[in-house]
Amino acid sequence: MLAALGVPGLANPLALPPAERTCLLVIDGLGWELLRAHPEHAPFLTSLMPGGRPLTAGFPATTATSLTSLGTAVPPGGHGMLGYQVAVPGTRRLLNCLRWDRRVDPKTWQSTPTVFQRAAAAGVAPSYVAAGAYDGSGLSVASARGAGYVAADSLGALTARAAAALRAAPRTYVQVYHSDLDATGHRQGCGSEDWALHLEYVDLLAERLAARLPAGARLYVTADHGMVDVTDRVAVDADPDFTHGVRLLGGEPRARHVYAYKGAAADVLAAWREALSGRAWVRSRDEAITAGWFGDVRDELRARIGDVVAVPWGRTGLVAPGREKPESALVGMHGSLVREEQLVPLLVTARD
Repeated sequence: MLAALGVPGLANPLALPPAERTCLLVIDGLGWELLRAHPEHAPFLTSLMPGGRPLTAGFPATTATSLTSLGTAVPPGGHGMLGYQVAVPGTRRLLNCLRWDRRVDPKTWQSTPTVFQRAAAAGVAPSYVAAGAYDGSGLSVASARGAGYVAADSLGALTARAAAALRAAPRTYVQVYHSDLDATGHRQGCGSEDWALHLEYVDLLAERLAARLPAGARLYVTADHGMVDVTDRVAVDADPDFTHGVRLLGGEPRARHVYAYKGAAADVLAAWREALSGRAWVRSRDEAITAGWFGDVRDELRARIGDVVAVPWGRTGLVAPGREKPESALVGMHGSLVREEQLVPLLVTARD
């Protein structure tokens, strides 16, 4: 998108056409497969699908990771936001990449320049339009620093303020983020009527935003991940088969980082593989990196990845109700390598 806006030195692998103004609407949790399954609830977005395509979200397919991939244009192994909860090397604690930790500087933790900084340096005015509650958060600083943050706490405000930001300069890049579809799926399930009805509001948001594009603007719609409803819950925080030798349990139910005590990694890997046979991919850190799960991983970021990485398929969730009660009770989950969570839409509409 920046290349299409004329930012020099950047590739354009999607062959996007030149534009003076670009808006990227990110709908949290809007997987490609979910959108395909609900055409009656999203007539506008469905009308754009013949000219669109699915993209892969990257691993883990989770919000903090994907928003930073979108915000830096590098894969997780390059920006270091490698999951929902990851170990802080040299400590005995986890960093929750959504809630953050004041002891961790987000500019140091995620040091890659953002697309917003690169846009501004090339004379493109960057804006980030999202709920006011996220302004100044660790994740926002890590993934969107350099943008003018525009607080918008309703669908109407998202539309109006995004349209105004697109008109604010001769060349503009505006990212709009809406989180409530994901929140609905987590609580009620992505197979629920609640989720389908909220999709109707998302569809209206996209349609209204498209109608307010200024001349020369293009609107792209994408997501950070898809979602599945979990029906098979495996508790991994109390059973000795899962806890023996484990120092920290990170990640989330669909993408676990397991950190072992010194010398115990091989035993933990063997135990988790045996216990999850037929339910999950279980790999050592080196195996996951070699397989390319995180993209190219910078050497200094390797220790953030679990000694063991466990990724369930089907409808299995590796829950930890004793230490992660809210996350373990969710209906809809994401993070895995399956297509329902990996595939997200790239849809486009424009005004000449």
